[in-house]
Amino acid sequence: MDSPSPPSKRRRKNECGDDTSSSPVVVFAHGAGAPSSSDWMIKWKDMLGKALDAVEVVTFDYPYIAGGKRKAPPKAEKLVEFHTDVVKRAVAKFPGHPLILAGKSMGSRVSCMVACKEDIAASAVLCLGYPLKGMNGAVRDELLLQITVPIMFVQGSKDGLCPLDKLEAVRKKMKSLSELHLIDGGDHSFKIGKKHLQTMGTTQDEMEGLTVQAIAAFISKSLGER
Repeated sequence: MDSPSPPSKRRRKNECGDDTSSSPVVVFAHGAGAPSSSDWMIKWKDMLGKALDAVEVVTFDYPYIAGGKRKAPPKAEKLVEFHTDVVKRAVAKFPGHPLILAGKSMGSRVSCMVACKEDIAASAVLCLGYPLKGMNGAVRDELLLQITVPIMFVQGSKDGLCPLDKLEAVRKKMKSLSELHLIDGGDHSFKIGKKHLQTMGTTQDEMEGLTVQAIAAFISKSLGER
């Protein structure tokens, strides 16, 4: 089993110098096509760690892609056990700290599956580019209708894997508290075209900065309701 990659760390200390347990530990799963060492994952790992004041952001590679392998991913259900083991190790390392499950695309779907397990006590799930549509084009909503943990969707408005009207219909039926942050003009990886940025009078970095602010607000609210 491959060990998680080196974490992004932040610790808070109270006036006595002791670590507090208010900083979350974040387990951040990659998408189907790129490992935790991809530029996108490294960038978002750093942004999430800073925005959430996380005690640690743990990333890892699923076995099918570890060590530079380039295999097609298995069904998401087959990744749950490995993912759960990573989560349990992170929780054991930082007992008392709230757990946030985060993922990119496929990793967000597996994160939702892990959050549904009885032996996992997540405070919130963060889905970056949730793949609502399956390979056959059908809407996969069963999992989202089961989850009871607060969940935030961050979606690009031009993401073909998650039609926004379909997502809104699913959200209305969900049991859990959910929130949607839309990145105007963003694709599945939130990339915005230059012309669209010029029209809006903004930059990619500014849009991503607003996104992590929204994420931080949602997570703060979720932790406050624990």
